[in-house]
Amino acid sequence: MPRIPVMQAVVEILASEGVDTAFGCPGAAILPLYQAMERHGGIEHLVVRHEEGATHMADGWARTTGNVGVAIGTSGPAGTNMITGLYTAQADSIPILCITGQAVSSKLHQEAFQAVDIVEIAKPVTKWAVQVKEAAQAPWIFREAFRIARSGRPGPVLIDLPLDVQKQEIEWDASIDCPLPVPVVTPHRPRVERALDLLLAAERPVILAGGGVVLSEAADGLRELAERLGVPVQVTLMGKGSFPEDHELFAGMAGIQTSQRWANAAFLEADLVLALGARFGDRHTGALDVYRGDRKFIHVDIEPTQLGRVFGPDLGIVADVREFLHALLDAVRNREVVADRGVWVKRIGQLRQELPRREDFETTPIKAPRVFKEINELFGEETYFVTAIGLYQIWSGQFQQAHRPRHYQVCGQAGPLGWEIPAAIGVKKAKPDAEVVGIVGDYSFQFLVEELAVAAQYDVPFVLIMLNNEYLGLIRQAERGYEMNFEVDIHYDQHGTDNVKIMAAYGCTGTRVTEPGDIRSSIEWARKEAERTSRPVLVEIMIERTGNAAMGTSLANVVEFEGA
Repeated sequence: MPRIPVMQAVVEILASEGVDTAFGCPGAAILPLYQAMERHGGIEHLVVRHEEGATHMADGWARTTGNVGVAIGTSGPAGTNMITGLYTAQADSIPILCITGQAVSSKLHQEAFQAVDIVEIAKPVTKWAVQVKEAAQAPWIFREAFRIARSGRPGPVLIDLPLDVQKQEIEWDASIDCPLPVPVVTPHRPRVERALDLLLAAERPVILAGGGVVLSEAADGLRELAERLGVPVQVTLMGKGSFPEDHELFAGMAGIQTSQRWANAAFLEADLVLALGARFGDRHTGALDVYRGDRKFIHVDIEPTQLGRVFGPDLGIVADVREFLHALLDAVRNREVVADRGVWVKRIGQLRQELPRREDFETTPIKAPRVFKEINELFGEETYFVTAIGLYQIWSGQFQQAHRPRHYQVCGQAGPLGWEIPAAIGVKKAKPDAEVVGIVGDYSFQFLVEELAVAAQYDVPFVLIMLNNEYLGLIRQAERGYEMNFEVDIHYDQHGTDNVKIMAAYGCTGTRVTEPGDIRSSIEWARKEAERTSRPVLVEIMIERTGNAAMGTSLANVVEFEGA
């Protein structure tokens, strides 16, 4: 067995696990790994301006490819800066690997420069956080990290590398090495049969497609099942794109924030819900007594502890969603099931026609729904979209259409401001030939705006569409319940921060829009400009400053602001 530098073995493992791009920032405590990457030459590396940005880039890359994204940082604050990204990945079940450098082992108890116990800090927001204490362990720890990140409910891992460990040599032969197997979680057949019994007994069933449908690549099975049994499909925010929204069986998105009026009405009329890879988040369910009602619930999830976490289902099934759908379709074929739910499907279509939300506003200031009307008409279903947290995300969920899995990406549970720019970089690096669009708010834009420099340096083009109300809009709306408007107005001078000039400072371009009739032409210009310059381009749309999004506390009492 040959002796090689341990970091050479690590880089060879990264490459063999399918990692062709990494995002990070070198520092003194991680240089042996960077030396090995330079010598290997097979992994492209982008130097970020902030380590949180690296985690969100790895996140966007992972959501797009389905593989494990990699972020790298040095010791101390590099690791602590990664915590938000780890939390985001943990919350949304995204497999990423964060690698941190560390002070030499003998100095860890002496408060050495930039020495922090990042493993203990990261444990609550990772599936596994570990420090490599023996160089010979490193290859196996990295293999196990990839296995853990991919297994069951996917998620983030962190590996901490003391500098002295990185400098050692080990016996390792990459020619006889390979990734560790990831177990397939198949459903228990009697529970599959019971699920089919419940589905066939229901008069008004709906399928609720969550993020697990996307993660398990189960969209085809979902569509086949829905069409075979005539069951309408709703999506959660994380499941958006898993079922085409122009399909006759699409029943919208229910919820108390990102929702359609007609979808809430349809859900409330349903008598059974088959939830696939959904976790019943509070922004989806709202008041549980209304959400549960008298309807039955079948909950399918790959993670056993998700079953019953929010409420006890009538039937719980532990399985990978794709495996469950395969088994259920087998059961349908074996029983030669013929289902006729034409009346229920017709009712869904009727609700869709009767309870739309208006989006064709011609007024100035621009109303947010008008922006998404233009987005839906301009971009094809192959476009990749990213968006983060705020009123603009809620409007996006309510109005924006998505037809393909992995093409609509949102940091759902953690909701970190600033996610969009680095995530868009990760998506574009994963799919260089795809069109990528970030939907941003004026406040979130500035949280990690420095990562524009990364996109400019490495020629990573995408379009940013900003909804600028010069407010912390979501919090301003929430403050209505407290009868105040306190410390949420970020307007100053004529327009506040000049975001077009910020783009220019990073070598990028942008334009500001104030009239609804100029939205389309400005976006069309931005698409061409991004292609021409190979850099991000901003379309800053000045929207109504105090516009509100439809929200409520239960599916039955969502407050509509724009009328219908």
